Amino acid sequence: MANVVDNQNTADPLTIKRIASLGIQHVLVMYAGTVTVPLILAAVLKLSSSQTITLINACLLTSGLATLLQAVGIGRFGSRLPLIQGCSFIVLAPMIMIGQQYGIATIFGSVIACGLFTMVAAPFFSRLVRFFPPLVIGCVISLIGISLMPAAAIWLGGGNPDAPDFAQPQNLLLGFSTLAITLLFYCNTRGVMRNFSILFGLLIGTLIAWLCNMTHFSTVAEAPWVGFSLPFAFGSPQFSIAPIVVLCLSMLIVMTETTGNILMIDKLIGQPTTSRRLADAIRADGLSTMLGGCLNSFPYNAFSQNAGLLMLTKVTSRSVLMAAGLILVLMGLFPKLGAIVALIPNPVLGGVAVLMFGMTLAAGVQELKNVDFGDEKNVLIVSVSIAIGVLPVAFPALFQHLPASIRLFMSSGIFIGGFTAVLLNSLLHRRALKTEVSL
Repeated sequence: MANVVDNQNTADPLTIKRIASLGIQHVLVMYAGTVTVPLILAAVLKLSSSQTITLINACLLTSGLATLLQAVGIGRFGSRLPLIQGCSFIVLAPMIMIGQQYGIATIFGSVIACGLFTMVAAPFFSRLVRFFPPLVIGCVISLIGISLMPAAAIWLGGGNPDAPDFAQPQNLLLGFSTLAITLLFYCNTRGVMRNFSILFGLLIGTLIAWLCNMTHFSTVAEAPWVGFSLPFAFGSPQFSIAPIVVLCLSMLIVMTETTGNILMIDKLIGQPTTSRRLADAIRADGLSTMLGGCLNSFPYNAFSQNAGLLMLTKVTSRSVLMAAGLILVLMGLFPKLGAIVALIPNPVLGGVAVLMFGMTLAAGVQELKNVDFGDEKNVLIVSVSIAIGVLPVAFPALFQHLPASIRLFMSSGIFIGGFTAVLLNSLLHRRALKTEVSL
């Protein structure tokens, strides 16, 4: 039977009210990231407002179901870890390309197919966990934190770099004020109250935005009460070889990021990552992706930004993420709830994101402190791996002239940095690796 993890790293009891509050906090953190995928796709494909609403509702509903599957676990599906699932940004560009050339029905057919591919590949991919000693884990977790920073910067600026008001002083002031309020609350509270520092920062930041006329409640009144969409609302899924191959390649990157998230949360909880748990997590990603394709949604993976929230609250109970999953399901069924969450301005999200993503980076640095830097080989592995992983973050246009299939991988700093760390560690420490494998 799979190991069921439900650690609680605090002496304070988890009441139902506290579980619900922490669950809401997790949803607030991931909401903007997951609805961005259907919003951008709908805009590029010029879908109607009703079709866009259908995609958003489906995205939230399936995110909730995917989160419940990971947290609860059913048989060999689900990591049974405090993970929250959302639409993967990695597959957005390939899906746009497929939609423009083949149509949205082919997107959903390809999503279903790549979900099946992910389930089949899970046990094979999970065997790579033996290639992730603390040296590699530290590099990967550090790169996750670094790779998230551009998202925090975009949110701080207002969310849309092409908008005329992007990065205006009022946006930056609101974002950094939210960060300051969150830090003050965190540093001046203890126990249960400290757990809600992110929620407090989001609420006060949104209140300030409302007082400054930077957010409006009209969207809540305009949102429908019920928004459930039937499966295959855009017609029967269409299957084509080339689009399927493209999305399957994308899912290799998703699997790599899932591996990084599992390693990070296992370290936070204080337990080793096993091949079985990793396979169960990836297999759940695949099943959720297949379900998403049937329910008018997209591929799923664990959201790294919520790991930073786990580090801040020190609450790693799966019950909190189960509550978050249920909240997402309700938001998918009742759009007014989603409209309330959407009131939070992007600069406010950016303010708390700076703190959470920085915590993720710090977790990677803490893992690297266990590495023997007296060994020059280790210094070489860390320096080269992180430097290569930072390249697509520091200058995204660097690989723009490469073939699309190669550019897909090179644009992920986590993938190329993690791959470099695994490769260099295997080459430079091959004797130790052989000894470990033989044991």
